[in-house]
Amino acid sequence: MIIIDWLIVAAVLVVILFGGFYAAKKNSDDKEGFFLAGRNMPWWLLGLSMVATTFAADTPNLVTGLVRQYGIAGNWLWWSFLITGLLTTFIYAKLWRRLGVVTDVEFYEVRYSGKIAKLLRGFRAIYLGVFFNVMIMASVTLAAIKIGTVLLGVDAIVVVVIAGLFAVVFSTVGGFLAVLLTDALLFFLAMAGAMIAAYFAVNHPQVGGLQALVSAPELSEKWHFLPDFSDPNQYVPLLLIPLVLQWWSVWYPGSEPGGGGYIAQRMLAAKNERHAVAASAFFNLCHYAVRPWPWILVAMASLLVFPDLESLRVAFPHVPEHLVQQDLAYSAMLSFLPAGILGLVVASIVAAYISTISTSLNWGASYVVNDFYLRFVNPEANSHRQVLIGRISSVLLMIAAGIIALFLESAMQAFQILLSIGAGTGLLFMMRWFWLRINAYSELAAMIASFVITMILQFGPFEALLDWQKLLLTVAFSTAIWVLVTLLTPACEPQCLASFQTKINSKKPEIQHGLMMTLLSLLFIYGVLFTTGYLLMGLYTMAALIMVVAVALPGFIMFFKRT
Repeated sequence: MIIIDWLIVAAVLVVILFGGFYAAKKNSDDKEGFFLAGRNMPWWLLGLSMVATTFAADTPNLVTGLVRQYGIAGNWLWWSFLITGLLTTFIYAKLWRRLGVVTDVEFYEVRYSGKIAKLLRGFRAIYLGVFFNVMIMASVTLAAIKIGTVLLGVDAIVVVVIAGLFAVVFSTVGGFLAVLLTDALLFFLAMAGAMIAAYFAVNHPQVGGLQALVSAPELSEKWHFLPDFSDPNQYVPLLLIPLVLQWWSVWYPGSEPGGGGYIAQRMLAAKNERHAVAASAFFNLCHYAVRPWPWILVAMASLLVFPDLESLRVAFPHVPEHLVQQDLAYSAMLSFLPAGILGLVVASIVAAYISTISTSLNWGASYVVNDFYLRFVNPEANSHRQVLIGRISSVLLMIAAGIIALFLESAMQAFQILLSIGAGTGLLFMMRWFWLRINAYSELAAMIASFVITMILQFGPFEALLDWQKLLLTVAFSTAIWVLVTLLTPACEPQCLASFQTKINSKKPEIQHGLMMTLLSLLFIYGVLFTTGYLLMGLYTMAALIMVVAVALPGFIMFFKRT
């Protein structure tokens, strides 16, 4: 980094801060203004914000680690969540918007009855808004640490303090409107940075261009979209478990079964149902079909430049030993960027970091204020007091995330932790809208069982079990426990259930249409994803065939249905 690089980064930070202060003037001084931007946001702004938020500084690191370890097929660990995302788009987005709550946790006192519903709302607010949220931010901050140590030679603690301070100032000043407005800019900046990084990685002297990268014999097994079906150690954890089990059973940030978290926050902020659906659809298209390939290309190129961990250690001896994992290769490849270009790419990563952290801070603070403080501590708090508590919560959440980030080692480690703790709850989150026998005890049982079983399998005498086997056991036992609790405990009060059904106004034909649209969109988005990959590999016939199927088949089905 030379002066031109620093000037570019500084310019981006100034623009981001300007957006925050501009939004602060536009915000109404109440919780709906601070946390939902007045519920009047258009689909394109919300969609861009969803994509920018999930861009995250740690996502390129995660993809790099997966590709280096398992090849392109390793991405099914997160590609499978497209099924979850599309169900949210075509079924649950409308239901969330009709509910009219401030946070998705407020759902609990609309859907369930009695004191247990109140208890569940408070518990879930802290469980998600604090515990889960801090883990998400810690994972993202870990990526900032790796970039800072590799490119800048800065100590991890310094990175945590500076990055966290900037994100907190931005988030607490501008609120949710600031997040949305700057996310639109940050998306394009982050996408441009990823593509530029891919271009220079592919054209590195040790890589020799795209054709040389694709034809490199040492990478031949890495280019397959599907794992080796002759080896159960490949296809079971990489494809079978994600597509058969993981997508519906695991609560994972940004891919929650039934919708939730900061995705639900954006749907709740939409002008109406149509804007909520369109925002979610746009997000899924960009997230799964548009963004992955620049990261994948950098990861593949890194295998030729840094073929193993030892080569990374030799190249970056100043990086702490515990941080030298497969995901460090993404940051390592950025070190070859020329002056000016390096500043632009680093600025794009800074933008991605701020986008994700500011969203998590605003989202987590909304839980603390709306579903804990206002509900249990000070129900009479005025709007000014609520916003103040939200800002204080943001600061404390960032401090906790920074501390935990210093103890993490890789993006994959954080990914596995979040997957494990959320395992077994996903089916409940989808079924609770329609199976009215589910109650607040069901949800408490699911969360507690998932957490306890995960801890037992992770830290008990089960070292011989593989990660996917632990996930399978957690899902099986957690699901069995919450279903049993559902059947043994009383149902919610009929009056509460009737009110809930009236609000969501869900009809059987609407659900059937949503399922069909999910299937067709699944074909289309996966088709675009694989078509892009085959084009990059120079396999034009296969690319054309996949694209025709992905576009023509859904089109034919829709035409047949209308006639």
